[in-house]
Amino acid sequence: MKRHERLPGFRDFFPDPIPHPDLARMAERVHIFATWREVVARYGFREYDGPPLETLELYTAKSGSEIVHQLYHFTDKGNRDVAMRPEMTPTLARMVAAHARNYRKPIKWFSIPQLFRYERQQKGRLREHFQLNADIIGEPATAADAELIALCIDVLRGLGLTHEDFVIRLSSRDAWEAFFKERCADHSQAYTFYQIIDKLERESPENSRDKLKSLGIGYDEVMAFIDQAIPNEPLQQILTQLEARNMQDFVRVDYGVIRGLAYYTGTVFEAFDRKGEFRAIAGGGRYDHLIGLLSAGKVDLPSLGFGMGDVVLADMLREKGLFPQPSSVCDVFVQLTEESQRAAALSMVQSLREAGFKVEWAMTPGGGSKQWKIACELGASHVLCLVESDVWELRKPSSKEARRCSSKEVLDALV
Repeated sequence: MKRHERLPGFRDFFPDPIPHPDLARMAERVHIFATWREVVARYGFREYDGPPLETLELYTAKSGSEIVHQLYHFTDKGNRDVAMRPEMTPTLARMVAAHARNYRKPIKWFSIPQLFRYERQQKGRLREHFQLNADIIGEPATAADAELIALCIDVLRGLGLTHEDFVIRLSSRDAWEAFFKERCADHSQAYTFYQIIDKLERESPENSRDKLKSLGIGYDEVMAFIDQAIPNEPLQQILTQLEARNMQDFVRVDYGVIRGLAYYTGTVFEAFDRKGEFRAIAGGGRYDHLIGLLSAGKVDLPSLGFGMGDVVLADMLREKGLFPQPSSVCDVFVQLTEESQRAAALSMVQSLREAGFKVEWAMTPGGGSKQWKIACELGASHVLCLVESDVWELRKPSSKEARRCSSKEVLDALV
């Protein structure tokens, strides 16, 4: 029979203890998700979700037909062109456009979807990942931009990272638009220009110089604009608000960030590790026209958001030793050495679980020493064994101390 293996670019998440260090730990995913939810709740965001399958048109309307080759897409049994969601923002925009009048503005929502892209695997990028999406809809003021950036910073701080570990690189599409229009008469080339800027760090200066020259723009003046890093008025307002939160050490103006997607309209930002060893940890910005685009102009709301994927983040936390150590599976292990003890053991197991303890027990009668070894492997802090009618022996694997008590006294003894 053929051996079945998981698809390339996808992950299995194993419970502790994992049999091999290259396998994904479910405990790490749980830790990241719990931190995401805890921090965004402090900022007043509410959770939403949508379907993992959407119409293909939803994504091409936002990103153009060039995105199709990156998607898992097919024609379903209803003869509809559909795709597994590669991102969450189009779904959010669709949902808000349909029911915007029913929610007080600004809308502050978050989601933790699993996303899919059919791309070449590389470090920090798989064909599936989970992502924190946080968005503010219906607020045009820079207070919303500062709020969202502060949330991104606090999420990373909540995971144990400091200003020595990461930086928020803050930029502005408006600043680049003004730069471009001053130097190029053909405004239809704006998107081509943004793509060149977006790839400056990944392409050779010679290639970038030639591409910019074709637009009539000098490479040196582009680099001077980036090096000077003079904030425009909206960026300065954001910086001032972040300084009031004592977050100035986490952020710097960097016009090298432009966010290549065509729908960004104003402030954009990305979070990077200080050493430059990883891909971007998070990224986002304003997309004030997207809801209007996807609703055919029926709903027009200013919007902004960011996404933070779990792959790069987990790699970074793992390298810095910031994941919690594996926790014990149970608090109490109840032994079963004889079949005649089953009723009493089950009664004890249920009572302890109802009292809030994590309890494991020997479902099959067996030797006490073997069950003791299992309890130790599970990290149990106490082991219970029925030694005679309504008399339990309570022992601690850490010290092997033992005491005897009745069923009614067990709970007090554990506390």
